[in-house]
Amino acid sequence: MTLSTTPPKVSKPSKVEGLKERSNSLREPLATELLNDLNYFSEDAIQILKFHGSYQQDNRDNRVKGQEKDYGMMLRTRSPGGFIPPQLYLTIDQLSDEYGNHTIRATTRQGFQLHGILKKNLKTVLASIVNSMGSTLGACGDINRNVMAPTAPYKNRSDYEYARTYANNIADLLTPQTGAYYEIWLDGEKVITAEEHPEVKAARIRNTNGTNYTDSEEPIYGTYYLPRKFKCAVTVPGDNSIDIYTQDLGLVVITNAAGELEGFNILAGGGLGRTHNKEETFARVADEIGYVDKADIYDAVKAIVATQRDYGDRSNRRHARMKYLIHDWGVDKFKAKAEEYFGKAFKPFKSLPAWKYQDYLGWHEQGDGQLFLGISIENGRIKDEGNFRLKTVLRQIVEQFEIPMLVTGNQNVILYDISPEVQPKIQTLLKEHGIKTETEIDPLERYAMACPAFPTCGLAITESERVIPSLLGRIRVLLDNVGLQPEHFVIRMTGCPNGCARPYMAELGFVGSAPDAYQIWLGGSPNQTRLAQAFVNRLSIHDLETFLTPILVYFKQDRKVGESFGDFCDRVGFDELRKFMTSYSTTASMNIETQEAPVFTGSQTLPEMIDADSDNPVDPSKIRHRVSVRDSVYNQLKAESKRLGKPVVELATQAIEEYLEKLKVE
Repeated sequence: MTLSTTPPKVSKPSKVEGLKERSNSLREPLATELLNDLNYFSEDAIQILKFHGSYQQDNRDNRVKGQEKDYGMMLRTRSPGGFIPPQLYLTIDQLSDEYGNHTIRATTRQGFQLHGILKKNLKTVLASIVNSMGSTLGACGDINRNVMAPTAPYKNRSDYEYARTYANNIADLLTPQTGAYYEIWLDGEKVITAEEHPEVKAARIRNTNGTNYTDSEEPIYGTYYLPRKFKCAVTVPGDNSIDIYTQDLGLVVITNAAGELEGFNILAGGGLGRTHNKEETFARVADEIGYVDKADIYDAVKAIVATQRDYGDRSNRRHARMKYLIHDWGVDKFKAKAEEYFGKAFKPFKSLPAWKYQDYLGWHEQGDGQLFLGISIENGRIKDEGNFRLKTVLRQIVEQFEIPMLVTGNQNVILYDISPEVQPKIQTLLKEHGIKTETEIDPLERYAMACPAFPTCGLAITESERVIPSLLGRIRVLLDNVGLQPEHFVIRMTGCPNGCARPYMAELGFVGSAPDAYQIWLGGSPNQTRLAQAFVNRLSIHDLETFLTPILVYFKQDRKVGESFGDFCDRVGFDELRKFMTSYSTTASMNIETQEAPVFTGSQTLPEMIDADSDNPVDPSKIRHRVSVRDSVYNQLKAESKRLGKPVVELATQAIEEYLEKLKVE
C-alpha cells in the first residue's frame, strides 16, 4: 500500500492540522517571523516552534497591566537515554548565564531546559547546542519526544547497554527528516553527528504494509506528522526508573541466559495529560501488547506509530493521544490494526519480574573498574543559591575531569566513567559547595518531583516547583507528630492537570486546580505501576495539615507490616478513608486548634475537603478547626523548633498566648 500526503479523513481537522499542512515541512511562518524585530512569535509560529524544541513563555512575575509581557523562550534538549557529553553540558551552562535565567532544569524526560531565552538570541543559542553535539529537534511538538532509558551506566550488564542503544536508535528512527531545522537555525549547514545505525536507515524508508509515505520529505510522518505528542521508553526487566506504564510506547529488553538480546516486550497506551472537569480526558496506564524478535523491532515501532498516525483523533486535540485510541477501540482491535502494518502477529508477552523504582544516587561501581555518581537535584533546578552551589560545582567537575553525564527520569544527574583516583577530589568539591549526599537528603525530597509551573509555564494554574520544598517540610513535621518519623513516600506536584511531573502515578499527588489549591490524588504504588485516583478536587494548600493528619493516623494504625502509604490507601479504599476522616478527633498535643467553633482561618472544613458526594454523615461536634499560617512564618517556626528542640506547636501556642496577653494589657 502506498500512502499519499492527502490529509487523514476527519470531519473537521483542528486548527493545528492546518498549520502543519501550510508549514512547508515545519518552516513557516517560523522562518519568516524569526527575521522581524518583534520580541515574540505569533500563535501560528509558536505551534511550529514547538517541533524545533522550544516554547514561547512569559514571566508572570514581571507582568504589569498595560505593558507588554516579558517574553522568553524555553529551549529543551533531545537527549535519548539522558546522554549529555561534557562539551554539551559546558555549552548549556554557559548559555544559561549569557542568554538565560542563570539556571538549568533537568526534565522528567531526561533532557535539559533553558528558560528566559530572548527571541533575538534564540538562533545563537540553538546553533550553539547543535554545534556542541546536542539537538532540540523533536523535543516538543506532534512527533516522537525524547526516548527514555534507565541511566545506570553499567558496563557489565548487556541488558542496560541494549536499552541505551535502542533508545538512541528509535529516537533516530522517529526523528523528523525535514531540512527545516538546519535551514532555520544553522543556515542550511548540517552539523556532523554520530552516524546512524544502517538498520535504522533501512527501516525508516522501508514501506511495510503502508507504514510509509513515498512522496513526502517525511517518510513516516507525512505532511501532518502525528495527531499529538508521542512518548517512548526502553527499559530492562525490573527497572522502572523511567515510569514505563506512562509511555505511549514502552519496550522491555529481553535477553537470554548468556545476556544476548532476543527481543522486546511491547506496552502501549500510557499517558497522563488530562483537563479538569472534563471527564472524557483521563490518565491511563499502558497495556501489554506482545513480544517481537529483535530483528523486527523497528518495523513493530513503525506499525504502532502508523496506527496512531492514521487513526488518532485529528479533530479534538484533547482526545488525540494514543491512549484514547486504545481506550475507544480496545486493546484487541488496536493490536489487530497494528499487526496489519507490521505484517504478522505479535508474539505473546513474556513474563517479567516485579518492577522496582531506582534512582541510583550516590557512588556505584559500573562494572569496568570505574565509578558512577548519582547527584540529587531538588526539583531538577541546577542553580547556585547561598551556600548551595550545584551549578558551579557541576561545571567544575565536568570541566576538570571531562566527565559525561546522564539526566535521569527523576530530574537528577549521573556522572560516570569516573576513575577511582579522582573520586576523593570530586567528593571534596561536592562537600565544599554544599551538596548533600544521598544519605543526608530527606527521603521525602529524594523521591519527590515538581514541574516548573509559575512563573514561566503558561498552563500553570498555581505554584509547584517554588512551593514544594515548604510542603515537604510540613509533611515531614506531620509524619513526626503522628509517630511515622522514618516514613517516606512518592510525592509529586504539578501546577496544572497536564501532569508533567507524573503526579497520577504518585502515592500522594498534588495537581493544581485553582490559585493556591490542588486536586489530591492517592493510591499510586511506590514502584509506579498503579494509577492513583482523585480523592479531593480542591484543597487549599493552607489546609494541608487538617486534611492529611487523619489519613496519616489511619495509616499508622491500620497498615500491614511493610505496607507503603500508596498501597495502604489503595487497599482500604476511599470510602474507609473518608469515614475515618469524618470521625477523627485530634489531640491537642499534635495540633494548633481553635477549641471553640466557628472561627477558622483556612478555606475549608474537613467534610468539605473530603467530598460532597460522600454518603458518610458528618458529626459537626467531631470537627476541629486549624489555624493556618503563611509558609514564611511556618518556616521560621520550624527553624526555631529545631534550634530549641521544642515542638512547633509549643512555640506557636506560646507566641499566640503572649500576643493575647498583650492585648488584655492594652
